[in-house]
Amino acid sequence: MRAGTKSSKHTAINDQLLELIARRFKALSEPARLKLIMALEIGERNVTDLVAATGVSQANVSRHLQQLARAGIVGRRKAGAAAFYCISDPAIFELCEHVCGSLKQQIKREADAARMLSGID
Repeated sequence: MRAGTKSSKHTAINDQLLELIARRFKALSEPARLKLIMALEIGERNVTDLVAATGVSQANVSRHLQQLARAGIVGRRKAGAAAFYCISDPAIFELCEHVCGSLKQQIKREADAARMLSGID
């Protein structure tokens, strides 16, 4: 929110909520975690499946899943000795789509500006 502007959407945000928002974005700031989220888009998977799908080591997959769980993005279900992970907040996919769409627009604007500067039409 810009200084001096008021938005009814943002007036009720307190420090505790801002901390939760920051934790969510921090959880999304690691490329390996984004890979895990994408791999879980098709549904519940175990660590072995996630290692194969992402190319991330088992130790790192487990560590990143813990971070995503703490942020409320993934959930865990035990089945005997196995643990299965799933997306617990499907709104994460809407957020990712929004960010990707915004980045595509930014890349297009930058490419258009580069073409203009180089004289290419």
